[in-house]
Amino acid sequence: MGYSHAREVESLNRSLSEISKDIQVSFEFFPPNSPEMETTLWNSIERLAPLKPSFVSVTYGAGSGTRDRTHDVIKRIQKDTALIAAPHLTCIDAGKEELVQIAKDYWQSGVRHIVALRGDLPNSSEKPSMYASDLVELLKSVADFDISVAAYPEGHPEAPNPQFDLLNLKRKVESGANRAISQFFFDIESYLRFRDRCVTVGIDVEIIPGILPVTNYKMLERFAGLTNVHVPSWMPKMYEGLDDDETTRRLVGANIAMEQVKVLNKEGVKNFHFYTLNRAELTYAICHTLGIRP
Repeated sequence: MGYSHAREVESLNRSLSEISKDIQVSFEFFPPNSPEMETTLWNSIERLAPLKPSFVSVTYGAGSGTRDRTHDVIKRIQKDTALIAAPHLTCIDAGKEELVQIAKDYWQSGVRHIVALRGDLPNSSEKPSMYASDLVELLKSVADFDISVAAYPEGHPEAPNPQFDLLNLKRKVESGANRAISQFFFDIESYLRFRDRCVTVGIDVEIIPGILPVTNYKMLERFAGLTNVHVPSWMPKMYEGLDDDETTRRLVGANIAMEQVKVLNKEGVKNFHFYTLNRAELTYAICHTLGIRP
């Protein structure tokens, strides 16, 4: 086992150093809600900007207050950096006319790329009046936006079954989505199987894996619970006893994400989307190993 495993690692590293020229990355940030977070965010953007990501996305929660914050961050990224900024837009907290207005406003302020999502239901018993596929259609009717949508390798928490979820993604693509970005995952097999299933139902856009470098395992457990993401049994063991040791936690997190990226790359993945949680260090280090450098 030892020898063949060593050769495997060697070949992963070698293949990575040979093909790094084709790799593209994108980053996700969220709008700050305090002066400290604001400083952290802009420091991270400054640190990651020289890596020339294909785009950076900015999330927002439900409610128009955070949408305005998202818009402010987007405008500033556009004004002060050379990055392509892509706001998240959801359709459950706005009517069609309002969404058309927001889309026009974004287009006029130079935004060409939007991440189109349904959004979280404030009350899960209600049926949403619009879905992400409707939003994609609406955006395309306003202007020829470049549109990313969400994909769920392990199934959307509300989907009755995996096939339903897959056909939903197909609808989003048929409505005009240019690519899908996956929910974060740690079980690489689940992503690869999902990618194969996408091909079998005729989804022809790229399914970009979403990578979440984990520094805080407790927070991850909460995230994973909410999002239906399977946390492999080896993972909690890696973070055991590190509650008060942030430095080691970060090294462990970076290592897990780097392994993930290497294996995915060997499986032909050329684009990666990083959930940065507004921190640059880990994402920067992982991109460096990928050969993405200023």
